[in-house]
Amino acid sequence: MAETGTLYIVATPIGNLDDITHRAVKVLREVDIIAAEDTRHSQKLLQHWEIATRMTSLHDHNEGQRAKQLIEQIHSGLTVALISDAGTPLISDPGYSLVNQCREAGIQVIPLPGACAAIAALCASGLPTDQFRFNGFLPVKQVAKQAALEKLTAEKATTVFYESPRRVVSTLEAIVSVLGAERKVSLAKEITKTFETFYHNTAGEVLAWLLADDNHQRGEFVLMIEGVVVDMADLPEESLALLKSLMSELPLKKAAALTAQHYGLKKNALYQYGLTLSE
Repeated sequence: MAETGTLYIVATPIGNLDDITHRAVKVLREVDIIAAEDTRHSQKLLQHWEIATRMTSLHDHNEGQRAKQLIEQIHSGLTVALISDAGTPLISDPGYSLVNQCREAGIQVIPLPGACAAIAALCASGLPTDQFRFNGFLPVKQVAKQAALEKLTAEKATTVFYESPRRVVSTLEAIVSVLGAERKVSLAKEITKTFETFYHNTAGEVLAWLLADDNHQRGEFVLMIEGVVVDMADLPEESLALLKSLMSELPLKKAAALTAQHYGLKKNALYQYGLTLSE
């Protein structure tokens, strides 16, 4: 009986074809099968690097069935490389079911690190990177999108999303509505490509920038939202005491508004502080 093969998770370029590792090229040339999200799309990359390995498709609509077939082939001794259209597989791309089943079947899974749009954008965003959370794509429907954003009202870490050109404006409008126009946002588009652009400002200003020119709305986006920042030095102790007292009787939003009016402070800062007390 042949020795069980291996599954390689191979990161591929997100735009610039030179952003691939020597190891990735070597593995893609040497494996028996490449499982690709879109074989026609990936063919361009393989031709560029003179890789002639046989491909098969693995995408959201066939992953359940195709995973079983690939596992059988791996058990027979074949080696398989999983790639997505761009970047690191499984990061908002197909592959979870295959990897999960391989682990359960005792198959060795080896990751090859490489390009990832979320990490590339985050490290150049100007936002804090000591803590961050990746949330993939926000929901398409507006009500669900607002509900997802409401969960970030007390989030201290930088939050990273992917967004499409069709929805980027509506998403910024939702951010302004739910998190406030002053929340810091960094928008990255077309990472590693010819028209790579970063725009870092308040949510309100980023929305205005998108609306100022239709060209600003084109491309693939990484959207990063700064976590809650509360400067206690700007909040007098007596204002915090009043806020705490009002919070026992009133909703936080109303308590923050009344306290801000009484002491001439920013309502948002008091609201954010109140959120930390509610955790």
